[in-house]
Amino acid sequence: MLASLHLIRSVELLISEYYEEQIFRCPVHLSIGQEAIAVGVSLHLTVEDKVVSTHRSHAHYIAKGGDIFRMLSELIGSPRGCCKGRGGSMHIFDNSVGFMASIPIVGSSLPIAIGLALAEKNLNSKNLVVAFIGDAALETGAFYESLNLAALKELPILVVLEDNGYSTFSNKSVRWPASKNVKETIQGMGVTYFHGNGDDVEDIYKNISDIIKRVRSYEPILLHLETFRRYEHCGPNLDDKLGYRSKTEIESYLDRDPIKILELKLVDSGVISKKNLKDLVDQINDYVQDLFTSMKDQNRDYLTKFRMSN
Repeated sequence: MLASLHLIRSVELLISEYYEEQIFRCPVHLSIGQEAIAVGVSLHLTVEDKVVSTHRSHAHYIAKGGDIFRMLSELIGSPRGCCKGRGGSMHIFDNSVGFMASIPIVGSSLPIAIGLALAEKNLNSKNLVVAFIGDAALETGAFYESLNLAALKELPILVVLEDNGYSTFSNKSVRWPASKNVKETIQGMGVTYFHGNGDDVEDIYKNISDIIKRVRSYEPILLHLETFRRYEHCGPNLDDKLGYRSKTEIESYLDRDPIKILELKLVDSGVISKKNLKDLVDQINDYVQDLFTSMKDQNRDYLTKFRMSN
């Protein structure tokens, strides 16, 4: 769990660091702060299980076992990318690990996930489909139409709602009526509902074990997890200066950091020493940097041609 969290964080910090050099040319939506959900869920999945993601897809792809070299190549538009450079950050696809799509249009990943779940049931495969969505998806018609069909057909689908509280710069207080009750809405549609904290990867992993078993037995479930995104909605930077999030809220993110939470648990319980922890993080950062260097070297001709043409 710790290695997976650090791997995702290291990749996204690298993207943030080098984005201004215009090596990465497509829009990026970083998931720093939300990594625990991707890791806690994906550790229960097989290669054959399917995942459909959103515009904020990096953590989901890496946690599902995706090839980081191919993902980084995709972000520069290279033919060596997992979509041959045609998709970019928001349209990642890799059938080899069951990562079926990342869809940038809010809510539009669900109809695709529902179709995949229907196919898996018809094939009697016992594979399940995980659809990651954000809280803004609850403001789309596709969300309710998809859940209605999931309940009607009793599909093996787990909808993971990553609720970071914001749609771009707008919090839920200006998007949802005060009387909105997500639990009652979901249960009223015939879909089982669970709610929890998305900051603690260990708790997510433990609590989702039974949920996964139930989904494999054709019980559609929505798992609503509270989380946060530390960086801007779209782009490689912090956007604290914009003022749409209070200073108190931003400071609270430091205590909610999923990596910090797990590291404190492991060090305090004696599972890992501070020295071994530092060695682990250094090894992961070196590994990611080596991948990045290799990606640039193997795409050097392409990068040179691209920059000359622009």
